[in-house]
Amino acid sequence: MSRTVDDLRNEIRQAVGRYERVESTAFTKEALAAICDAVNCEIDTNGRPSKSRMRAGIRRRVEGLDEDPNGTERPFRKAELESIAAALRGE
Repeated sequence: MSRTVDDLRNEIRQAVGRYERVESTAFTKEALAAICDAVNCEIDTNGRPSKSRMRAGIRRRVEGLDEDPNGTERPFRKAELESIAAALRGE
């Protein structure tokens, strides 16, 4: 059976030390910052980095994700979540 987007998001949350969520939600800024740390993406912690900048940084650092200038304004899609989860598993 194929994993759902919710399953993938929760796997990623747990891999970076965040809490699993019962409801379906996109990543919070805190979760995106934790993912950035896990994939060695430097973000400006002096200011308040936007979600779009963090998503763009994650895309640059995770193999298999294309830098999509239009994609930073939307949550990650399922194929992108699969690539992020695989990167966090070390695959």
